[in-house]
Amino acid sequence: RTENMNLVSKFCNFVLTALLIAGYCSCLPLSEDAICTAEEIAKYSIIFTGKWNQASFPKQYPLYRPPAQWSSLLGVSHSSDYHMWKRNDHASNGVRDFAEKGEAWALIKEIEAAGEKIQSVHGIFSAPSMSSGTGHASTEFEVHTRHPYVSFMVRIVPSPDWFVGVNSLNLCNGKQWKKSITLDLHPYDAGTDSGFTFSSPNFATIPQGTVTEGRIGAESLPEFGPETEAKTHTFICRTPLDCEVSVWSSWGLCKGSCASNGVKTRTRYIRLKPANNGTACPMLTEDRQCEPENCVKEIV
Repeated sequence: RTENMNLVSKFCNFVLTALLIAGYCSCLPLSEDAICTAEEIAKYSIIFTGKWNQASFPKQYPLYRPPAQWSSLLGVSHSSDYHMWKRNDHASNGVRDFAEKGEAWALIKEIEAAGEKIQSVHGIFSAPSMSSGTGHASTEFEVHTRHPYVSFMVRIVPSPDWFVGVNSLNLCNGKQWKKSITLDLHPYDAGTDSGFTFSSPNFATIPQGTVTEGRIGAESLPEFGPETEAKTHTFICRTPLDCEVSVWSSWGLCKGSCASNGVKTRTRYIRLKPANNGTACPMLTEDRQCEPENCVKEIV
């Protein structure tokens, strides 16, 4: 049996399950022309849980230089006409650097260069690396009705150019955001290095191959033995979106008649409406007593 490092993504409340099986990717959008008419912005939490251990995957299990672990998670929310990476396509220079060395700088620059295809700076997200094959990493990200898709990568460490990830997962279901989903993913080979074991030295693939699922060149990824199944889990939960308001304006003029206390007012406005049972907006106006201006007190 070939390596089966599965990725599980879960939103909250109910669970929608989709399997990624060899030769088929059910996480691709059902329709490129689908229009999202849900609430403008949704916020999600993602928790990546690695369960890669020697008991589950004894064959060629890397014990040192470095031992089995996971890189940082790098992702982006985007529109349907953008792809961070894509099966059977050539990996970009940024994807190559991330898959081979875990270096994210070039890939982030490529994402930023996509311009309006991505959800601005708020659409790029990352979670910290894990120093062992088992553990957790988490972060949050936002999606927009114009950018309802999410893609991300996590490098398998050590490896020549292998990674797990999601390409263009649509989080919008027409008039509403999906609350829960589960995905099982196999590892991918970026097609840029011809090493065939976890700790193989650098051996560039010339000419460069394409991104393939669960294969290294003409060879299958290493078998990890028995009937046990180790998984990487990623839980993506839609989280409360708290109200955000602007800073207070300056105090207005003091209004009132002479010989009595006046009132002055300051205001602020809503920058982001609450959603998903997030914190409600605070008051938007505030009054304070004051002494009316331009009034002359009588001297007795």
